[in-house]
Amino acid sequence: MTTSQPRDPASDALPEPEEPAAFLEPPRRHRWGFGAFLLVEAVLLASAAFVSVLVGDTGPGPLPIRVVLLGTMLPTMIAAGVAVLITYLRGNGPVVDLRLEWRWADVRTGFRYGCVGLVFTTLGAYLWTQLVGNANATSAISALVEDRKMSISAAIVMFVYLWLLGPICEEIIYRGLLWGAAEQLQWRSERWGRVAAFLLSTAVFAASHLEPLRTTLLLVIAVPIGLARLVTGRLPASIVAHQVNNFLPALTILLGALGVASF
Repeated sequence: MTTSQPRDPASDALPEPEEPAAFLEPPRRHRWGFGAFLLVEAVLLASAAFVSVLVGDTGPGPLPIRVVLLGTMLPTMIAAGVAVLITYLRGNGPVVDLRLEWRWADVRTGFRYGCVGLVFTTLGAYLWTQLVGNANATSAISALVEDRKMSISAAIVMFVYLWLLGPICEEIIYRGLLWGAAEQLQWRSERWGRVAAFLLSTAVFAASHLEPLRTTLLLVIAVPIGLARLVTGRLPASIVAHQVNNFLPALTILLGALGVASF
């Protein structure tokens, strides 16, 4: 005679759904590093040289506006595109590898750091101009379009690029790809890796503009942008901070190009 075991009420419950594997396993460690960043920088320089060859000899005098637009926008956009492609080919894609996760909290943080940075940048630009003179304090792009009229469409394209699109591309390259390469190294702790990435990306960002006289000012500009990335751990915050910082210079160029105001 068999003795029946007491029935376990839990056995009647529905089975727990299985978690997808993507939520159980951490994302793979990406397989790109400083070599990827150097490749992107090489693409940036090669693209600039290609655009120069493509437009050919423009003769004496200032560069045509179409050449200024192409030479300003295309190299950085192409380089940023290559950076994103690398994350797909050698990693987990830009959302994971470059921390391109969208969060409204990061937008607010980026806006705050951008506003603080704008104050320090404006003050720094004034002091730097007093120190080295207006001619030496002007950015390369400002020097190319200074006191030159543009069509409305060209002026708007330049404004949108300098304010919105350019910062996205530059952040992908410097505080995305370069930052990720620095964090990939073996540091004593994750915190030290983030600090090293902040310091390296800030210095390289300033130096990469190839404007030696403005490097110190570019460091002042880069610090709050990098801090937004450091504090949140994600790229959209530094993108927003960069866009806020670029708004006034981009607006100045727009108004000057349209002949609305002279600065």
